[in-house]
Amino acid sequence: MEVSLFAAIAIGSLVLFVYRWVSKKYEYFLSKPIPCIKPTFLLGSSAPVIFRTKTLKSHIETMYNTYPECRIVGFYELMRPVFMLRDATVIKQIAVKDFDFFMDHSPSISNASPDGEESGATLFGNSLFALRGQKWRDMRSTLSPAFTGNKMRYMFGLVAECGQSLIHFLNAEIKEDKPLEYEMKDFFSRFANDVIATVAFGIKVNSLKDRRNEFYTNGKQMTNFKSLRVHIKSLLCEMMPRLMQKLGIDFVDSDMTSYFKRMIIDNMKQRDVHGIVRNDMIQMLMEVRKGSLKHQEDETEQKDAGFATVQESSVGRSSHSRIWTDNELVAQSFLFFLAGFDTVSTCMTFLAYELTINQDIQQRLYEEINATNQSLDGAPPNYEDLQKMEYLDMVVSEALRKWPPGIISDRFCIKDYVYDDNAGTRFVIEKDSTVWIPTIALHWDPKYYPNPDLFDPERFNETNRLQIVAGAYLPFGVGPRNCIGSRLALMEVKLGFYYLLKSFRLEPTEKTQIPLQLSNNLFGLEGEKGVWVAMKSRV
Repeated sequence: MEVSLFAAIAIGSLVLFVYRWVSKKYEYFLSKPIPCIKPTFLLGSSAPVIFRTKTLKSHIETMYNTYPECRIVGFYELMRPVFMLRDATVIKQIAVKDFDFFMDHSPSISNASPDGEESGATLFGNSLFALRGQKWRDMRSTLSPAFTGNKMRYMFGLVAECGQSLIHFLNAEIKEDKPLEYEMKDFFSRFANDVIATVAFGIKVNSLKDRRNEFYTNGKQMTNFKSLRVHIKSLLCEMMPRLMQKLGIDFVDSDMTSYFKRMIIDNMKQRDVHGIVRNDMIQMLMEVRKGSLKHQEDETEQKDAGFATVQESSVGRSSHSRIWTDNELVAQSFLFFLAGFDTVSTCMTFLAYELTINQDIQQRLYEEINATNQSLDGAPPNYEDLQKMEYLDMVVSEALRKWPPGIISDRFCIKDYVYDDNAGTRFVIEKDSTVWIPTIALHWDPKYYPNPDLFDPERFNETNRLQIVAGAYLPFGVGPRNCIGSRLALMEVKLGFYYLLKSFRLEPTEKTQIPLQLSNNLFGLEGEKGVWVAMKSRV
C-alpha cells in the first residue's frame, strides 16, 4: 500500500514537473512587445501540420494572417520559439543588411561546426545548405564561380540534350493521334533527374524510357520525404537537435550516401586517369580541388537569366585558402541532386498545370517559342536566345510567385540582435533563436500581389516588375544565403518548356483536378490527387 502510494506520488510529481517545465517554455514571448500565436501544449503551433488537418501552405498563411498589422509575430514550433517575419522591409533588414547576425540555417540536422571542423558531419551536413559560420563562407565563395552566367553557357548543351530527349520520347509514344497523359510530378521528376545526372554526376540516363534505372530509383528513395522514418527523424531533430547532431543522424540512409559518394569519386578518378574534360559540376569540383576555379574579373552579376535570378553577394565573390576534402566536395554534388530533383520538378509541375487551365497564356507563350524557333531556322537555341524570350521569363516568374518550391526559409541568430523598427518597438532576438521567412504567404499577400490566386504573368512585364516590392518576391531566397543555383534552375525550366510547347499542346483530362487541391504532406507543395495533364502533338 505504501509502495503504491509512493509510486503514485512520484508519477504525479513527475507529471507536474514536466507540465511546469513545458509551460515555462511557452512564456518566452511574454517578455517581448510582439504578439504570439497561442500554442497547444507540447505541440506549439505545429498540431495542424502534424495531424494533417491543414496543408502546409494553409497553415503558414493562417499564422501569417493572424496579426495582419504586425511586422513580426511569435509562434512555437513544438516547444521552440520562432520569430515570423511578415514585412518585406524587415526581411531585407535581417537577411541582407544585418546578415552577420543571421548567417546560418537552424541546426536541425547534422551540421559541421562553425569553426570549420567536421565534428562527424554527415554527407548532407557537409553540404552548402547545412554548413555554418566561416566554413559556409568559404564553401560559398568556392562554389560561386561555378554558377555564373558564363558557366551556365558551358552547361547549356547538356541541359538542351535532356530537353531534346524528352521530345524524342514523347514522339515515340504517340499512337493514333491520341493525347499522351502523364502525372506531371513524376514526369518532370524524371526530366530533372536526367538533367542533374548529366550536369552534376557526369552520367547519361533516360528516366522516361528506362523507368527503373539505378540512378533514378536510388534518387527517388533518397528523396522520399513522406516515409514514417523521415517524419520521425524530422520530429526528433526539431525536439532534440543537439543530440541528433552528436549522434550523426541524417535524413538519408547510409546505403544511399555510399552509392552517390562512390559514383562521384570513381568518376573523378576516371577523368584524372584518362584526361577526360566535360563541362559539368564534377569538372568544376575537380577544378576546386586544384584551386583553379576562380571568379573572372570580367564576369558581371547582372540578371542574365531572368527576373527571378538572385545575385551573388560579396561573400560569394570573396577569396579564401581552405583546402577541401573529397567528402566535402562530394557533399555538394549530393546537395545539387536533392535541390535539382525536387525544386525544379515542383516548379515545372505547377507551371504545366497553370498553362493547361489558362489556354490563352499557353497560346501566347507558344507563339513566342515558335517565333524564336523560326528566327533560328529550326536550329537549337543557345543561352542568349533563351534569355531574349521575355514572355517565357514572365510566365516562369509568375509560376515561382504563385507556387514557390521553397515555401519557407529560416535564419538562425548567431549573436544577440537588437530589433528596432524606429516606431516604438524594440527588443532583443537572443542568440540561438530561429527566424522564419514565410515565402509562400508573402507571395499570396494581396498587399503585395492583388488577386494573388490569379495566375497573371503580366505582373512581371517590363512596367509592372518595377513595382514588385524587394523582400516580397523570394523564390530563391534572400540575402547572401540565397540559392546558389538559381541560374541553372531557371535555364532547366525554360529549356524544358521551350522544347515541350514547341511540339505539344497541354490539355486537361478527366484526371485533371480543377481547381487544384494541395496534399497535406509535411514537405512542400504537391497536388492532392497528382497533377494530370494530356499532351497533344502539334504536328
